[in-house]
Amino acid sequence: MYVPKESQPKQGGGGAKAQDGEKGGKRKIVAQNKKARHDYAIIDTYEAGIVLTGTEVKSLRQGRTSLTDGFVQIDGGEAWLHNAHIPEYAQGTWTNHSARRRRKLLLHREEIDKLESKSQETGHTIVPLAVYFKDGRAKAEIALARGKKEYDKRQTLREKQDRRESDRAIAAAKRKQRGQ
Repeated sequence: MYVPKESQPKQGGGGAKAQDGEKGGKRKIVAQNKKARHDYAIIDTYEAGIVLTGTEVKSLRQGRTSLTDGFVQIDGGEAWLHNAHIPEYAQGTWTNHSARRRRKLLLHREEIDKLESKSQETGHTIVPLAVYFKDGRAKAEIALARGKKEYDKRQTLREKQDRRESDRAIAAAKRKQRGQ
């Protein structure tokens, strides 16, 4: 008996980190750069493949990476990820990688040209937002961003806090209404 793939039960329990991607693939997030969303106003986001060595992939699969100091630079018509920390693989041998080497990002030519022209404008930069696996391939979500001023950061925090308080008030009112 044929059962369509959509109606079959899911295998393996992908956990809370797996999300549906744009093309139907699963995303297993390895690392996020929350500081980038706080420090920068995100203008546009892109998905880029990452050129990695074998031990880097194994280290990423263990969930060990940090994007806090990372940035993307366009050099010679190619995009490069700098300062992303992927620690050495524990069971690696002499073939192990260096933790903070620069890694090539795979983007379409039009995307690279657009990022290069926009990043040369004053106050714009390219920052990595997340590293994840999509259909077994390592990907990076990068963003064209503009640096926030200190008062912008405070305003964002204030809006976030106001939203949280209003959500709590609504939830409390709903609980009270159910209790009657």
